[in-house]
This record gives sequence, C-alpha cells and structure tokens, in this order.
Amino acid sequence: MASNKIKKSLAKRLAPIILKVNKFLENNTTIINYLIEKRHQANDSYNFESELKKLLKDKKLIALDAGSQGGFNSDIFFPKLYEKYFNPILVDPIKDQTNLEGNKYINKGLWSSKENKKLFVLGKRLGSSSMYEPDKNSIRISGFKEKDFHLFDVTETKNIECDTINNCLRNLKINSLDFLKIDTQGAELEILKGLGFYKPLLIKCEVQIHSIYKNTPSWTELLNFLNKLNYIVCDWRTIGPHVTRAPVEMDMVFVPNFLKDEGKRIILDREEEFISLMLICGQIKLLKKISEIIGFKNNESYIKLKDKYFS
Repeated sequence: MASNKIKKSLAKRLAPIILKVNKFLENNTTIINYLIEKRHQANDSYNFESELKKLLKDKKLIALDAGSQGGFNSDIFFPKLYEKYFNPILVDPIKDQTNLEGNKYINKGLWSSKENKKLFVLGKRLGSSSMYEPDKNSIRISGFKEKDFHLFDVTETKNIECDTINNCLRNLKINSLDFLKIDTQGAELEILKGLGFYKPLLIKCEVQIHSIYKNTPSWTELLNFLNKLNYIVCDWRTIGPHVTRAPVEMDMVFVPNFLKDEGKRIILDREEEFISLMLICGQIKLLKKISEIIGFKNNESYIKLKDKYFS
C-alpha cells in the first residue's frame, strides 16, 4: 500500500513538469529542428582528409548536380572542406543563375529522352522553376503562408532543350559517375530514367511527398524505380510542413543495394570511391556493416571509428 501511495505522489508531482516540457517543445519547434540537424551533422567533427588522400590518390569523385542553383554543395549536404575532392558537373537550363567557378556545365534540361520541354519559370523564386506547372490548391495545404503564394506565379515559360544523363555524360567523355544530386521540382523520376549506362555510388534526390506542382509522378513511383535499379535508401531529411503531418518533400539518399549481387558489383568496382563518399557523408555505421557483408580491402581507416549519429 505504501508503495502505491509513493507512486501516486510521484505521478502528481511529475505530471505538471511533463506537461510543461511538452508545452515547451510544442512552442519551440526550432529547438527540435536544431537537434535533428545536429544529429545529421554528428560526424562532421571528424576530418577524413588523410583517409581520402590515401583512398583517392590523384583521383577526384565525379559529381553531377542537377538543379545547381547556387553552385555545387550549396545546401551544405557535406562539409565544405571536402568539396575539393569532387569534380562537379553543374546542370541548369537557366545559365545566368548558376555559379560556374570553372566547373563543367550542362546548359540544358535533363529528361528521360532527348526532346524539347516547356520550363515554367518562377521569377520571384527561381529555384522552384519546374517542368511542371505550380498547383495553387496544393500550395494552400502545404506549409507556405498565404502572403507567399505569389512567389509561385509563373513569370515566363521557356522552351528548353533536354537530354538524358547518359547522353550528356558521354558527350563530356565521362566514363563513370560517383555522386548524383537531383533537385528539380518534380522531374526527378524522368531524369533518373535517363541514367542509362551510369550507376552512381551515392544518389541524393529530392522526393515530392505532396507535390505543389500539377501532374507530377507519385513519390512511390520514384522509390520503386530506384529499387528496380538495385538502390536502397540510407537516409532522409524532411523539408517543409504540411496539413497532413507529413513533409511536403524529402531529400532522400540512396546507395547501391549491397544485399544483392548487382549492388555489390557496383560498389566493389569502385571500392575506394564508395568508401570516400560514405566517409564524407558521415555514414560510418553503415559503411562498417557493408564492409562486413561484402568484404572491403580498404577498411583500416574507419573500422575503429565511432559513429556519433544519435537516434
């Protein structure tokens, strides 16, 4: 009996404190978002430059950045000190808005075939320009405030030349692709259909969960397509609130499916490049597990590292 009285007494004392903590968290989503961001950056305190130099020697990682407003790695997906280990190829049909800085540049759109497409240009929000027309009704149920709806007004339509990743990279005499980033406001699936010969070791792709554009493919179609190409998701970061409690979109990260023979082959053919990318992105725990499963030769540099990512 005494034990039950103590429990009830503790519950009465703790309940107001718990309610206050919950209320505090409800009113301070910035704190929650900050902690989520810190979790993703947990391994940024490591400096892998000595490991990268041993692995890559004089080679650079080939990166294709489709939707390169602001330049390569403008979203700081990985720490900026690693940018020098990449040979980036920037893709954007709106040429004067891309920061070239001497990088290779593809001044056309990417698609599943070689053809001309209409680009809906949003002059007040250029990074949201798309091959798909904005849907004002969808914008209303997303996290955008009504005062910002005008940012999605189409200010111009352009007919642009489009081609596949496969054709564009072959024209540039690029034989393999290590890192692929696609942020193209709904056109991601059509672009992936044009990969052809190329098998990236790491794909970062914006995925529209609740698209604010008309007639975009379902996000599940994109996931199914990558699954058929032998890719597996290893990370995601939500973007934007929505009335459904789901995010408007996500940045999703994929690696070759190391549990299947084709995925293993893709990784083992470029083992040094794959390890380098995983270190750069802080995927230490997963890298160790993949090494156990498929057997890397080069595992001295990370086998004893602690993954600081917290769940």
